[in-house]
Amino acid sequence: MISEPSGGSQSARVSSNRRPRVLILALIWGILSVHSAVSPLCTAMAQAQDVWILIDTGTLTLSIMRGDSPLRTFDNIAIGSNGATWEKRTKDEKTPLGDFRISAVKHNSRFHLFFAIDYPTMEHARRALEDGRIGRSEYKALQAAWEKGEPPPQNTGLGGFIGIHGVGAGDMDIHSRFNWTNGCVAITNDEIDELAKLVSIGTRVTIR
Repeated sequence: MISEPSGGSQSARVSSNRRPRVLILALIWGILSVHSAVSPLCTAMAQAQDVWILIDTGTLTLSIMRGDSPLRTFDNIAIGSNGATWEKRTKDEKTPLGDFRISAVKHNSRFHLFFAIDYPTMEHARRALEDGRIGRSEYKALQAAWEKGEPPPQNTGLGGFIGIHGVGAGDMDIHSRFNWTNGCVAITNDEIDELAKLVSIGTRVTIR
């Protein structure tokens, strides 16, 4: 931050023809100071944006990716008890496929930690309108939310409240043997804690 001059008499001694030069030098110094302070933060943010999540519902793996390279892969994850689909409906117990972003983080979840994703996206809405899973009014409600930058409605015929979470106080034996969720992606509590160190709101999530 550039501080104001401490003494009026000193600043008054600056002649009128030198004052613009002094102000220009002060401005340049300020810009350089701000740049040097912000650059590490910008670099860290850029690196964070390179990290994304790849969920493979065929191999039941969740990989934390940087570019095309996995940083960490969790095996034997759990998905919806009825598998995965592009044509999700409410209460069908299926995990939606597609590209998403982490939209919220809930720390006091009964599943230990919950990373919500921005399902349903407009791609899901368009598919659903075309095949009759939702009507025009529900499509317009989803469209309006996306255009305003608001969370999409979670109560349409496409369902909602989808995310990545831990097991919480649940049965680890069931987690290791079955796909048990209502449509979310579940990993162990230790794994979700590890995931939390590398991702944040806005992180891309691909479920395929």
